[in-house]
Amino acid sequence: MAKPTVVTMPGDGIGRIVLPEALRVLKAVGFAAEFIPADVGWDCWCREGNALPDRTIKLLETHKLGLFGAITSKPKDKAEAELDPGLKGKGYVYYSPIVTMRQHFDLDICIRPCRSFPGNPLNFIRRKGNSFEEPKIDVVVFRQNTECLYAGVEWTNPPAEVRTALETHKKMLAFKHVPSADLAISLRIFTRPACQRIVRAAFEYARKHGYKSVTVCEKPNVIRETSGMMEAEAKKIAQEYPDIALWSTNIDAQMMWLTKNPEDYGVIVSGNMFGDIVSDGFAGLVGGLGFAYSANIGKDVAVFEPTHGSAPKYEKLSPSIVNPIAMIMAAAMMLDHIGETEKARRIEKAVAKVVAEGKVRTYDMLRLAGGPDVFRSGAVSTQQMTDAIIAEL
Repeated sequence: MAKPTVVTMPGDGIGRIVLPEALRVLKAVGFAAEFIPADVGWDCWCREGNALPDRTIKLLETHKLGLFGAITSKPKDKAEAELDPGLKGKGYVYYSPIVTMRQHFDLDICIRPCRSFPGNPLNFIRRKGNSFEEPKIDVVVFRQNTECLYAGVEWTNPPAEVRTALETHKKMLAFKHVPSADLAISLRIFTRPACQRIVRAAFEYARKHGYKSVTVCEKPNVIRETSGMMEAEAKKIAQEYPDIALWSTNIDAQMMWLTKNPEDYGVIVSGNMFGDIVSDGFAGLVGGLGFAYSANIGKDVAVFEPTHGSAPKYEKLSPSIVNPIAMIMAAAMMLDHIGETEKARRIEKAVAKVVAEGKVRTYDMLRLAGGPDVFRSGAVSTQQMTDAIIAEL
């Protein structure tokens, strides 16, 4: 079997810290691969006017597999201000490299597991009489990754032809007297094939892993066309999976129910925006962003990442304080994707044991405010957490 090649994209801020830790774990578990570093992120934008250079796209086109750290995004005025002086005023526009990557490679299936580790002090608990209980949470969110509001079809001060077209809809009458210069418009776009693909992927995952339900989390009573399309396609596809129940929740109600009865949910499927929201909501119940990770999967290319941001204020701290578990679990998810299941399970079990023992905890696991003083309160460094996981391997 040919040795796999993984394109590694640390990106910005703490992405440069946690991705090397994941590579340490992959090597410790015996994953024999070639790791090729690639440029992406804010520095590329400032130097080149492009946060996702063509050379990185070509590496992913060639090798099909990527590990991604984190990126920094800023509003367009600040992005313009930080460009190299020779690039300013030349029409460069900042686009999120991970969103661009998803759209370029049609990484339309985003999978975000939200599973609680026993012993994690950040786990959700609730009152039961005079005591407390800690429900087991095992939710996997399937988020449509390329459409919805994230498609980027939007205008401030829309051109006349766009406004004229939109005003053929009677609901635009409410904005008839608003000057175009005072209008900002974003389109929420769903396509039937993309809805079908994400829903079918959710049902296939539920069947493979023994989940009893798939929940469509949208808002079809208000956003009738787009949410309605996804729910309608889910009802059709559900007929092919009579062993799996199809549930439907509205995103607002789901955010309430996830803190009332999170253990009731298994696989959840949503459009891009609502999938982003509900996955972060569930992630908060199982430890927060230090434990939140995801896969971006297309027909040919797959990229795996933690879902946290770049947190630049922590990048320069030495020793580093950030939690590497999300990045390490993203790497384990990559192994699972390419058939290295035994190695993936070993990493997951090692992480679970370190968390359960409770001897080694990063600052977030101790509920400390981030800063250089956390070690005085018993927190371990990023590298020490990785060391403990490797020791369990």
